[in-house]
Parts: sequence; C-alpha cells; structure tokens
Amino acid sequence: MTHNLPPAADALHAFAAHTPGLVYQFAMHPGGRVAFPYLSEGCSALLGLPAAELQDHPERFLQLIVPDDRKAYLDSMHASASSMTAWNWEGRIAIDDAWNDEKWINLRSTPHPLPDAPGAVQWDGIMTNITAGKREQEETARSRARLAELTAHIEQVKEEERTRIAREIHDDLGGNLTAIKMALAMLASRLPADNPELAEKTAYVDALVDRTIEAVHRITLDLRPSMLDFGIVAALEWQAGEFEKQMGIRCAFTCPDKEIELPSDHAAALFRIFQEALTNIAKHAKATRVTVCLQRRRHEIVLTIEDNGVGIAPADRLKPQAFGLRGMSERARALGGTLALSGAPGGGTIVTIKTTEQQRAS
Repeated sequence: MTHNLPPAADALHAFAAHTPGLVYQFAMHPGGRVAFPYLSEGCSALLGLPAAELQDHPERFLQLIVPDDRKAYLDSMHASASSMTAWNWEGRIAIDDAWNDEKWINLRSTPHPLPDAPGAVQWDGIMTNITAGKREQEETARSRARLAELTAHIEQVKEEERTRIAREIHDDLGGNLTAIKMALAMLASRLPADNPELAEKTAYVDALVDRTIEAVHRITLDLRPSMLDFGIVAALEWQAGEFEKQMGIRCAFTCPDKEIELPSDHAAALFRIFQEALTNIAKHAKATRVTVCLQRRRHEIVLTIEDNGVGIAPADRLKPQAFGLRGMSERARALGGTLALSGAPGGGTIVTIKTTEQQRAS
C-alpha cells in the first residue's frame, strides 16, 4: 500500500505486489521519527499486520522485533544512514497471533537522502522470510555439536581401552616374559659345559625373549605413550624425537611454556592429532624438515606443524580417501577447536590446531 502514488508508478507497484516477501520504503527523519511511505501486499503475510496499520503506526515494526535483536537492528540502521551504504540486517520478529509465531527475517535496502526533507534518509528494499534457512542452519549446528560430542566420547572410550590393553600387556605379558628370561638365565647356568649346541639354543631363546620384550614395550607405547603422564609438552617433544629417529626427518619442537596443563582426554586427543600429522608427513610430504610449535595464546592452545615438503593440493583435502585429515579435523572439533591447512612459504604445508584452554581437573 502507498500514500499518494503517481499513476506512473502503478506498473512498478503491481510488480512489487507479486514479488516474494515484502517490498518497502522506510524513512527516518531528524529526531528519530520513522515512516513507511510504501509497503507491498506481502506485509500482512510476513509481519502479521495490514500495510495500512503499519503505515499508520510505523513504530509497531520495532515492537515486532524480539527484544534481544533490537539493538543490532538500530545499530545497523544508524550505521547505514551515517555512511549511506547498503543496509543488510537479519533478526527475529514475534508475531502476536494464536501461535505466538517467531520468524527470522532479512531486510536488504539501499539508502538515499530525501531532497524535500533535509537530514532525512529513505531506504528502498525488500524483507524476506528466512526462517526455514535459519532453522536448517540451527539443526545443522545441533547435528555438528552432537557429532562432536559423539566423536569426543568415542575417542575417550578408545583411549581408555588403549590404556587398559597397554596396562594388561605390560603387567601380564611383560611380567611373564621377564619371568621366562630369569628362568632361562638359571637354566643356562646349569647347562653342562660339554654341550655347546644346547647352550647356543638357550642363547637363541634368550635373544628371542629380549626381542619380544622390546616388541611389548613398543606396542605398549603405541597404545598409550607413558610420556603423556608427564604432560602434553613432554609427550609432544618425545614424539618429535621418536619421529626423527625412526624416519630420518629432522623434527624440531619448541614450546615457550615449560608446561601446559590439560585434561587427560584433551591431551590425548591433541597428541593423536600430532601423531596423525607426522604420519601424513612421512607418507606423502617428501619433507626433510619438520618444525613444531606448541604455545598458549591468551585462552587458546595452538599447535603448529610445518614441513618443507611438496604440499597438499586443495582438491586432495576433499578426496574421500583423505581419512587422516578428516580424522584430525573431527578430533579438533571434538575439543571445541579448529584445524586449518595452509601453504608454507617456499613450499610445504602448515597444519594449525587451535583449541580453547581447559584446566586439568584437580
């Protein structure tokens, strides 16, 4: 509906009447007085008010906006008026009807000064109902939150199971192997001196037991590194050293803080992300140097892993086979953090994990 429209505008307003949403003109005069010079027929469907009623009482529009969203609405309006730039705002309105409906709306408009009203600004634009899209976004956010919680729970259960298995292997299998080695030593001391073949077989079995003890130790460390008991800084430094020894790739670790205390499940997840990053470097990067930095930035823990390898093409990050990268991202998200990949200067890849700092439970 419009007040005193010239006949030449009839075609335009007929078009506006059939445009999805609400086509409108909104004016703000010095002193704060507002008006709606034009409102299309979509007014009633979107706002629950007839166009004539809103034009007679333009202050009703602000009253429709949910109280928590009013400040952002007014701030964006005044910012657009002062800079004469496009006004784009989205927020919630409460429709006073039998259903007490709440909608998300988006308004987009362009301001221009009113020549016959010094200091006044008028916006020409459109309001649309974006409730469905917002609800989809909210449901997606809830689904991601539930997935993060599930991932965190699964990782915690896996770490607990790894710890249990590692303890049983160490205590039971390790203890039995130690007893076997002691029995072999006693047996070897009682072998007749004139039977070198039997002594050789005993020495072979003893060496086999030693190798098995080393394998048990290695498997136990893989399942649950004991260095995690000394904190995340010590664990990452140890893993960097192990990577350098095993792969022959230089791996420098730095941490400005002597220690960073984290909950055990948080530290274990960060450690597993680091392990997976090193595994990816060893498999794919063709790197000769890795630089690792763990630091505290305000209330964030930041782990940066940089290599001088061949880098990762953006398309490769999205491949279905990129389970390692996806697993790292899911672990970071489960910590309430983020994982980002970027190119390193001169080639290579930088992996940055950021997570909020959480104090270890006492």
